[in-house]
Amino acid sequence: MRNMPAVLVVEDEPSIAELIAVNLRHNGFRTTWAIDSATAQRELDDTLPDLILLDWMLPGESGLTLTKRWRSNPRTKEVPIIMLTARGDEADRVAGLDAGADDYISKPFSTRELLARVRAVLRRKAPEPAGEAVTIAGLSLDPGTYRVSYLEQQLKLGPTEFKLLQFLMNSAERVHSRASLLDKVWGDHVYIEERTVDVHVKRLREALGVAGALVETVRGAGYRLTARPMVPLLVPAPLVAGLEKTIV
Repeated sequence: MRNMPAVLVVEDEPSIAELIAVNLRHNGFRTTWAIDSATAQRELDDTLPDLILLDWMLPGESGLTLTKRWRSNPRTKEVPIIMLTARGDEADRVAGLDAGADDYISKPFSTRELLARVRAVLRRKAPEPAGEAVTIAGLSLDPGTYRVSYLEQQLKLGPTEFKLLQFLMNSAERVHSRASLLDKVWGDHVYIEERTVDVHVKRLREALGVAGALVETVRGAGYRLTARPMVPLLVPAPLVAGLEKTIV
């Protein structure tokens, strides 16, 4: 039982929660049900699941509020979250992803789609072979230590952003379409929208700070990582003196 992935289902409609739980259990998952935001928080405070299925509209705090809180907490920030909601407009999907959700499923949904998305998110979060360290234009990524730095200053990236950056750095200067990135980075894009790529590229640029200029948008084509950014990179002030000493 301990090797079975644990899923916390946060859903205030008992019939939907039971349907989800039954299908997950029949497919090798352990489930816990929380009927509202307060119960969900207590469950997380007790034990971290492998994944959270989170309804947007809940008694008490909304799923969007919970997602933002859990993403800002070091203990829960890496737990995968899939939002379940009847709010299917693009603006709502973007809001859910921007809040930190890893995926978004609009109601009504099929159990096959739900299971496919759960497995895809868990695959993306699973550790992979390290690979080799790579450095481009002062930006360094080391899969072995899971560290990213720009001019020796450490940067903090989420799991998906790390994987996205690793792929872009390993194929620098090449332009990748959104569909290609979904296939290569996410691994199974049958049920994932291409808009998801834009959200994670935005997060990646924000996490990289000044070095975010290395990730370029190629209009009508996709994204690439370049060693020659169109926007000049700024060197952090503490490093300027040291760099000047190396100039002949």
